[in-house]
Formats: sequence, structure tokens, C-alpha cells
Amino acid sequence: MSQASVSTGLTLLLALVWWFLPHPAVAAVAFLPLLLVAGLQMPFLLCLAFIAFSFFRLHEVFPQLYPLRIPQLLAIGTLGSLFVNLATRRITVFWSRELAVFSVFFLLVVIGALLATNRSAAMSSLTGTYVKIAAMVFAISWLLQKESQFRAVLAAMAVSGIAVGLVALHNKSNGLELVEGTRVTIGRSIGSMLGDPNDLSLVLLFPASFALAMLLTPELGRLWKLLGLITFIIVICAIVATQSRGGLLGICAVSGVFAWRRIENKALLISVGGAALGLLFVLAGVSDRASGGAHEEGIDESAMGRIYAWQAAMGMAIHHPLTGVGINNFISNYFDYSPHWDGKNHAVHSTWFGVMAETGLLGIGMFVTMIILIARIGLKTTRSFSPSCATYYRPCLYACAQSVQAGLVGFCVSGTFLTMGFTWPIYILLALAVALSQFSSKHSQHASQNEKPHNKKQ
Repeated sequence: MSQASVSTGLTLLLALVWWFLPHPAVAAVAFLPLLLVAGLQMPFLLCLAFIAFSFFRLHEVFPQLYPLRIPQLLAIGTLGSLFVNLATRRITVFWSRELAVFSVFFLLVVIGALLATNRSAAMSSLTGTYVKIAAMVFAISWLLQKESQFRAVLAAMAVSGIAVGLVALHNKSNGLELVEGTRVTIGRSIGSMLGDPNDLSLVLLFPASFALAMLLTPELGRLWKLLGLITFIIVICAIVATQSRGGLLGICAVSGVFAWRRIENKALLISVGGAALGLLFVLAGVSDRASGGAHEEGIDESAMGRIYAWQAAMGMAIHHPLTGVGINNFISNYFDYSPHWDGKNHAVHSTWFGVMAETGLLGIGMFVTMIILIARIGLKTTRSFSPSCATYYRPCLYACAQSVQAGLVGFCVSGTFLTMGFTWPIYILLALAVALSQFSSKHSQHASQNEKPHNKKQ
């Protein structure tokens, strides 16, 4: 009875405050108790929701949600939940080689930001985005421990991809938020990150590997396969609407990974893949684009612009081999290192050259090492969770392992033409890989312990 009285009183108090101060932030306070309960009982779901809103920018895809400050509330809830669960030892903390390499890379980014020529821009990117990404790497790695949680990852990626893809296709069909009259964006009028077609294609590309994994994984279930098929079709159509070369190459790379494992005639596969890539370029109308991107500072409009930018990146890395010029400092240093000046700064448009310029030669070395470690885990877990492993086949785990492997290939291919070094995709893949590796190790230990007594009886 007392609990009902307290809840009723708090509800009336909140309604009274909202009556005199009708602001969405007041309404958002009502979600705090739910966040508290979810954080203590289901911390991973809270973490997954934060990733969905932060990476897929759902509050910008649906502007009605923007005033509620959902990402900020989820960030507070996720971090608070993580600390509480760590203090109460409700989650198992572990360390791995992958997390160690990432920690060194993160330290290099922090040092580079402190020594950056444009320190305000570097610290803004570091504290505004990259610190959250770093925290989520550890949160996902430690919180993702159950098979049901891996299933939730698959569902969240698919549903978020469908939501973003449908809005992109709606904008395209209605002529909204277009760049150069043909390239679709989302939220450009409100300054959203998805207002650049290349960034939008990057966000859409990420769920493609999860969609194909759901579609092609044996025994996963008809509903999951249908969800995967719908997601993949919507994502492909939306990426075609962005007319992003990197996005189209990424789609072919992701599809190629799954096809390579299932088609024995590799020559035929390569021929069909090349034809499919050409068809996608024709359907996307890439040759009809007015330029390589939006007409604004930092967006390249020619292939030579990319070459000049990559040359500038090499110069920055050579002059600052240990720390680079600092995160988000490439454009501000472009004039000093570019071999050609056409009156404006250019974006690097390459993950590899971008990381090299902004973290130095040491930084790109650690970044590539991280990529290699993720690739090794992808190969290992794909084998250990495959249908051929009769002792422990779990469709959702096998789907997640394939998603990591295909997603990494898609990242490496599209990352050659898109700037993705300090954005969410590679770090989500890293955390998933670490969690899959830990899950696989636990299962192997458990299986070996069960076999020992059986062998002794024999």
C-alpha cells in the first residue's frame, strides 16, 4: 500500500511540474525509474539501446524523439548500470589481447588530442563521441554473456537497419533531404550526421552483414530468415539511393564473403561479383553524380582531390609518427601538408589514411593489429559455432560470428573510400568478437571438464 501511495504521489508531482513547465525533458524524467530497473536487471539491453540510438541516430531519423534526449539518458543509465554491476560483481570482468591493443590505441588517441594543433576540435571529438565508443567496447565485451543476448543483437541491428532504410527510401521517393538533386540523406536540415550520403551509406552497410547471416544460417528459424531478407533488400535499395561508391563496394564485399563460403566455382563467383558491382553502379547512377559529395568544405569533388588528401595524410604521419596531428585535425592541417592547394581543405575519405594522419605511424600500426585480431576471432568462432561442430551448434551464435567476419571485410573495403576510423562500426565488431571469443572459450573449458570424468570411467 505504501509503495502505491509513493508511486501515485510521484506521478502527481511530475504531472504538476509538467503542467507549469511543459517541456519534453520533464516528461523524460518519467523514464528514469524504468532506466534504473533496466540497468540493474537487464544492463545489456540498456547498452544495446544506447548503441542503436548513438550509431543509427534514431532520434535524428525520427525527429519527434530528438527533444527527449534519449541518447543522453541511455548513456547515463548504461554507464551507471555498468559501474553498479561491476561494484556488486554481477558481471564477470576479464581481459584479453584484443582489449589490450584497443586500450593502447585509445591511449594514443588521447595523447594525440592533447598535443593536437587544433586542440579544441580534437577534444570535442574525443569527449563528445570517442570516449563513449571506448566505454561501450568494454561494456559490450563484459555484458554480452548469454545466447539470448546475442539473439538480441541480431534483432536490434536488423530492426534499426530497416528503420533507417525505410526513412531514406521515403526521402528519396518524395525528393526530401537530397544532395545534388539525386543523393539521399536523412536529417540534413537539422544538421544530422546522416545528412552526408557517405555517412548514411556507412550506417546502412553495417546491418547488411547481420541480415545476410540471419538469412543464410541453417536452423535459425523462418521468422529470422524473413527478417534478414527484408532487412537486406531495404538496406541495398537505400545504399543505392545514396550513390556512395564506398557503400556499393561494401555491399559487394559483404555479399562476397557469404558467397565465397558457399560457391565452389570461384572463377564464376568473381565474374558474377564483378557484373553485380557494375549493375549496382548503373542502378545507383554514380556516373551521373555532379561530384563526389556535397558542395561544402571538406567534401571531395574529384578523384584527384582524394589523391592529394592521401598525400597530405602521409606527410602528417611522417612529421608526427608517434601521435599524429590529433583526432579530427586532418582538415585543419590539410593546407600545411597538401602538395596541391585549390583554395579549400579536403576530407581524407579513407579510414587507413585518416587513422595514419591523426594517430601517426604507431597508431595505424595498432589499428591494423586490432583489425587482424578481429579477423582471427571471426575465423575461429565461425568454425567453432558452425553446423559441422556437432557438439555445440547454436544458430544465433553462428550468425553473429559470420556477421563479424563479413562485417569486417565490408569495413576494410568500404573504409578505403569512407572515413570510418573513429566511428562505431569497427568498435562494435571488436566488442562482439571479444564476447564471442570469451563465450567460445567458456564452452570449450566446460566441454573438456565434462569429458574428463567420462574418460576416467572408461
